[in-house]
Amino acid sequence: MFVSPKPHPHVAIRQWADAEKPREKLLQHGAGTLTDTELLAILLHTGHKNKSALDLAREVLQLAHHNLPELGRISVRKLQKLKGMGRAKAVTVLAAMELARRRQASPIHKKTVIRAGADAALFFKPLLADHSFETFYVMFLNHANKVLQYRCISTGGMTSTVVDTRLIFRDALEAGASKLLLCHNHPSGSLRPSQADIRITLKIKEQGQLFDIDVLDHIIVSETGYCSLVEEGVI
Repeated sequence: MFVSPKPHPHVAIRQWADAEKPREKLLQHGAGTLTDTELLAILLHTGHKNKSALDLAREVLQLAHHNLPELGRISVRKLQKLKGMGRAKAVTVLAAMELARRRQASPIHKKTVIRAGADAALFFKPLLADHSFETFYVMFLNHANKVLQYRCISTGGMTSTVVDTRLIFRDALEAGASKLLLCHNHPSGSLRPSQADIRITLKIKEQGQLFDIDVLDHIIVSETGYCSLVEEGVI
């Protein structure tokens, strides 16, 4: 008679040998020696019943097809479908992914002068490229093209976002900006500017003339790269 093998008993991470515990491995050998699963397990801190934090981390990565950019696009709701993944853990994962984006974008703080669309794309692409919805940012610069600040103006759906130009020029005047650089993402991956993209760019450029504020460029970013409306001859 066939007898099913007994399942292996679950062993909590705290009962593992120190050399195998993710936190201890990080402390002894550095974060670079840990796998994606181990790093994620540290963020999750705990698992669920007969599931360790490492087991839960594996399930999260499987949900993202073992692709970190894909993990950055997963919603809190989708993460919470996994047993043991409560809202707090899901928020922690998404916060970590956002920190990673901002770390990638940090070179702009060393190079605070924007000389071409590629400079702006270097900053915005890590922030926006893997968003699953359109997001519109504006960078405010002085007469010497030095970055004063930047901010998100609006977020929208899969294919569009509504831009209130009054907010742009209110913030530009408060920042003392004499130049603007526009940027938004295309979740579809296409870098071709839509007619709506062109219309809003020309509208902002025209309104900027009333305030003596120049629009340097409008950058579209996706995972595949970027498109500059200036380089394309649109503006």
